[in-house]
Parts: sequence; structure tokens; C-alpha cells
Amino acid sequence: MGKRLSVLIAGCGDVGSRLGLQLGRDGWRVYGLRRNAAELPVPILPVKGDLTDPTCPRCWPNGGLDYLVYAASATEHDEAGYRQAYVEGLRNVLRWLRQHEQQPRRLLFVSSTGVYAQRDGEWIDEDSPTEPTGFTGQVMLEAEQLALGCGLPATCVRMGGLYDPSRPWLQNQVRAGLRVERDPPQYSNRIHRDDAAALLAFLLQADASGTALQSCYLGVDDEPAPLHEVVDWLRERLGVTHWAEQSMTRRAGSKRCSNARARALGWKPRFASYRDGYASLGRNRH
Repeated sequence: MGKRLSVLIAGCGDVGSRLGLQLGRDGWRVYGLRRNAAELPVPILPVKGDLTDPTCPRCWPNGGLDYLVYAASATEHDEAGYRQAYVEGLRNVLRWLRQHEQQPRRLLFVSSTGVYAQRDGEWIDEDSPTEPTGFTGQVMLEAEQLALGCGLPATCVRMGGLYDPSRPWLQNQVRAGLRVERDPPQYSNRIHRDDAAALLAFLLQADASGTALQSCYLGVDDEPAPLHEVVDWLRERLGVTHWAEQSMTRRAGSKRCSNARARALGWKPRFASYRDGYASLGRNRH
């Protein structure tokens, strides 16, 4: 029997916990670092700490660590908050690894398709230009560069919009009747939270089995879709017939992201489109 693999998930929130549970079922030793570590599900081993605090957490894992997944999310949504979460937080974790003389086989950095600024509905892949105009994409790109230059083998996973029907942000806007622009169509890219965790697990398992990973993968489903199409489908599913005066805030950019590189490795999303991911909605409408 092979050696039991270990991973530290730094910023072990919702997707990190789903990842940790999957790896735990596969026999990995999983450490989850977050502020309220006591809330982590078994068998994730809690590491109570703050990524933005330069002081190393007291219960940092001893011994070797095979993998590091950096999956932070910003709690303050201004530029300083993003920089603290993604750049300074990663810098702290890399320093804590050095302090403990730990050298993981690979770092997976969870990034965002927000690093792309394309706006005309064009298809995007991992080699497309990254020229973000807003601070969110710029800071994320800076954090990616820190990860890729840190001295460890590293892979950035640029996730599309994370969703789960149990987190009803979009459904609430649809139920409120908010309008969405149709012309020009605004293409949106998404990935179910379970699929995001499964992609990270797949990449870790692939690396552990000797598959050569590339430095970047897009984490999206099979079907980028115009936002108005998604809204129309959800309105019918939820039985919404009225329209409000207000419109949804139009997000910058309109692009179609391809998951071909991840699929070429053998991964495929369980929820291939928004219709699959939201299929449970509306069943008990009446």
C-alpha cells in the first residue's frame, strides 16, 4: 500500500471543504486552515489561523506536506482587501512552509476567470491575453505570478462563477423580476461548486499519479451562456412572470471560456450546463 498523501487547504471555505471531504474519502490526510476552523467537517483536520496575519498558526502541521491548495476568498471587497487575501495571504503561507522546511510537490492556486477582460463574446482559453482593467483581476493576476514564481511547481486554476442552487443569490434576483440586457448578449461562465472541488481533486490525483500538469487550467462547465438565456430559463423554472423596473448590474466583460485543457486530462463536469446545475429548482414550486 502506498504512502498516505497529505494536503493543506489554505482558505478552507465552502469549495475547500468539499475538496477536503472528497480527498478524505480517498484516503488523504487533509488539513484545513481558516479562522473558524472548529466548523470544518470531519475528517478535515482543523488549523485555526488567519491568512492575513503574518504570525504562523500555532497548530501548523508537523512533518511533510505533499500538496498545498490556496483557496482564499476576500472578506473585504476593496483593493486592499483583495491584496490581503490573495497576495499577502499567499506570501504568508509560503513563508510558513519555509519556516517548517516543508516543500510540497505542487501548489494549486485557485484563481478566477476575472483575469480576462475580453468583452465581445470571444472564446477564451488558458493562453488568451490577460489584461484586466479592474483591481480584482489585476490583484488576482499578481497573486498568480507570485504562485508561479514561488519556487514550488505550481498550477493556477481559473474558476468561472461558482454556484450552487442551495445558495440562492441569482434565484433571488430572478424572483425579484430584475431585468438583464439582451443586446449585446453578456456571456457568462460558471461552474457548480461540487465540480470546482472535483476539478481540484482531479488535478491533485493526476499530479500524484505522475501526470504532468500545466501551469494553468480553466475551471468552467461545458456551456458558456448569455446571461439573459440563463435568467429566462430560471424564470420559467421558478414560475416568475413579472418584471421589475430595475436591471441586474452589468458585469464587465463578455467571454466564453473553454474547459478543453482540463477535459483533455480526463476531467469532465458532472453539471455540464446551468440547466443541469439548477435542475432541482422549481420541483416543489406549488
